[in-house]
Amino acid sequence: MNLHLVFFLILVLTVSLSSSNLHASNANAQAETPGIQEARVVHHQNLNKIILVALIVCCVLLGGIFLFLSRVWFGRHKILRSSSSKSEGTMEAAKGKTLNPVSAKLNYSRMTDKKSSVAIFDFQLLEAATNSFCKSNIMGESGSRIVYRAHLEEHFKAAVKIANSDADREFENEVSWLSKMRHQNIIKLLGYCIHGESRFLVYELMENGSLETQLHGPNHGSSLTWFLRLRIAIDVARALEYLHEHSNPPLVHRDLKSSNVLLDSKFNAKLSDFGLAIASGMQHKNMKMSGTLGYVAPEYISHGKLTDKSDVYAFGVVLLELLTGRKPMENMSSNAYQSLISWAMPQLTDRSKLPSILDPVIRNTMDLKHLYQVAAVAVLCVQPEPSYRPLITDVLHSLIPLVPVELGGSLRVTEPVHSEDLH
Repeated sequence: MNLHLVFFLILVLTVSLSSSNLHASNANAQAETPGIQEARVVHHQNLNKIILVALIVCCVLLGGIFLFLSRVWFGRHKILRSSSSKSEGTMEAAKGKTLNPVSAKLNYSRMTDKKSSVAIFDFQLLEAATNSFCKSNIMGESGSRIVYRAHLEEHFKAAVKIANSDADREFENEVSWLSKMRHQNIIKLLGYCIHGESRFLVYELMENGSLETQLHGPNHGSSLTWFLRLRIAIDVARALEYLHEHSNPPLVHRDLKSSNVLLDSKFNAKLSDFGLAIASGMQHKNMKMSGTLGYVAPEYISHGKLTDKSDVYAFGVVLLELLTGRKPMENMSSNAYQSLISWAMPQLTDRSKLPSILDPVIRNTMDLKHLYQVAAVAVLCVQPEPSYRPLITDVLHSLIPLVPVELGGSLRVTEPVHSEDLH
């Protein structure tokens, strides 16, 4: 309420009280004494007392209102000053100055689930951290999506992915799912950025890029030993087991492929790209067909049927990539492609031929019994009939004993960390 209006109302009240008291005083004076002069003296004395009381009341009220307004003003000033300092810190970071990456660079935003939170990055910060998205900072490309290395601070680096401009739903889906997940074999989402029509996702940095790049890039798998490949397969199986068995609700990843398996500096694998992930068991009548040729399960292509066994099929294809070093679809001619499964299946079940189809990098480097067991797992995973495929938990239990403990075998089994444990 306006301060002047309050003061005016108080004065009106005072005058009203004074007027009523004045009439009462005159009546009493006339009743007690016939002297006019004496009545006037009584009137002035009462009036002075009333004015004094009214002034005291006004001062108390005005003082209280002043203190209240002062407190409100100082509170707003403090909030504005805090907001201004955060803005200045972000601009300094964008200019390349080193600041605390948590306090100065991130503004935390609660998602719908109160137990989870993700960070919002300023576009100017990402632009500075990637050197204006310079080509020299490109870590990888997948379709129209490009991943950049970002130097947010000397010892704080991340990966920035530019999301598809026409896939807002996938962007929101990935932020929603990953903000709730904490697992050693699932990529950690640090935050995101929305700048105009552009969308950016910021992840933890995986120094060795994707499994696709390692197997089919310039190095042609030369850095991946037999045990490293098995451990990568186990890591991916652990991620899928978490999605299928421990996530709430259970999820189908729906886009498992070697380019979505990322490797850190020690070649530990983490599953990424959850833009197409959906809750398991839901009805998907109007769901848009999606996936990558060579990894998509046959029942999904023919009938649109999607279950956790669809992920198991894609896992089997990745396992075959690790064994053979070949791509899931090979270009035979200008218009002809051959799938890895159709090429490998006849030889996977023939023990005499199996060693000859292995990636030359790992050929003759493993116990043949272990090779036969891994090949048998791969064959089961890519069965055309979903009911013949094993659960991912059974796959995991089949592969873990094949990796020595000192190389990250059974000791790598840990309980997943849920988001509520971090808050």
